[in-house]
Amino acid sequence: MRILLSITTLAFFFSISLVTAQNATFTLPKLNYAYNELEPNIDAQTMEIHHSKHHQAYVTNLNKALSGTKAATLTLEDVVLTAGRRSDAVRNNAGGHYNHSLFWEILSPKAQKAPTGALLMAIEKQFVSLDSLKKLMNQAASTRFGSGWAWLIVTPDKKLQVCSSPNQDNPIMDVSKERGIPIVGIDVWEHAYYLKYQNKRGDYLTAIWNVLDWGTVGQKYEAALSSPLLLRIEKDTWTALKDFHTVMAQTFHPAEEGNLKPLRERSAEMLAKATLLQTAPIPASFNKAEIKKAIGDLVKGATDLDKTVRKKGKDDVLLKKITALHDTFHIIQGLCEE
Repeated sequence: MRILLSITTLAFFFSISLVTAQNATFTLPKLNYAYNELEPNIDAQTMEIHHSKHHQAYVTNLNKALSGTKAATLTLEDVVLTAGRRSDAVRNNAGGHYNHSLFWEILSPKAQKAPTGALLMAIEKQFVSLDSLKKLMNQAASTRFGSGWAWLIVTPDKKLQVCSSPNQDNPIMDVSKERGIPIVGIDVWEHAYYLKYQNKRGDYLTAIWNVLDWGTVGQKYEAALSSPLLLRIEKDTWTALKDFHTVMAQTFHPAEEGNLKPLRERSAEMLAKATLLQTAPIPASFNKAEIKKAIGDLVKGATDLDKTVRKKGKDDVLLKKITALHDTFHIIQGLCEE
């Protein structure tokens, strides 16, 4: 009995470890430099604690928070993009992992001190000079109350923008006001600088530019311009489309299962959301004739559906019409992804 119990117990813990391993998708990235190689700008002890303790904690806690959930198979970008739909544990730790991974990549003991090529041209066009950009970044970092980040991002209209975010949020997230792909992130949590600079955040911000590698930033800038993520962020900012999608999902799926009550109660709301989608501004990348036509068809279909509901149409008729409307909506979705 004891032997059997031991084998059973071992099998149980072995199965648990396998589940954990399968769900533990994310790992701590290795640095391209030793902890002491950024001195005197960032001291070795701060680097070691920041990387091996703080960042490792974000990775560990993210894997734990995702374990056993549908989101466990998502990429880090997918988790971050949909942070507003996730728990605080997922949002904070996914942000911490993404933000720090970028931070380590753009630092170097052999940093290229100034941007060149396309990035330099974009900076001069947007900010006049590199010094002007640095001033704006330092201002964003120094005025960020409490803990957070200062960012240089590529916006969905492919311009550069300086912004900041609290805690471990970033501009990819659907919870952020300013949206885009970060190419520079400056960590202004106290653990990023306190051991060397104590409360002198300004001194840390002066020093960070000495180890910021503009060569890597330039590569990230060019990658961002052609990244599918930029298009996804732009689509995610299309609030009218998201609002219609919400009503569609909450009426169509119950109707599929034979429950027409949500549709009968919300057909007027669906028409209102379709009309708003037609009249609201369309993001630049999606402002195309075929998408406008599909939206027009969506309004016509929603109008017809609402009339049928008000005339107390039969369930099978309503199901046919909501299915057709759902197909029209997915034409828009498909055109947005081309």
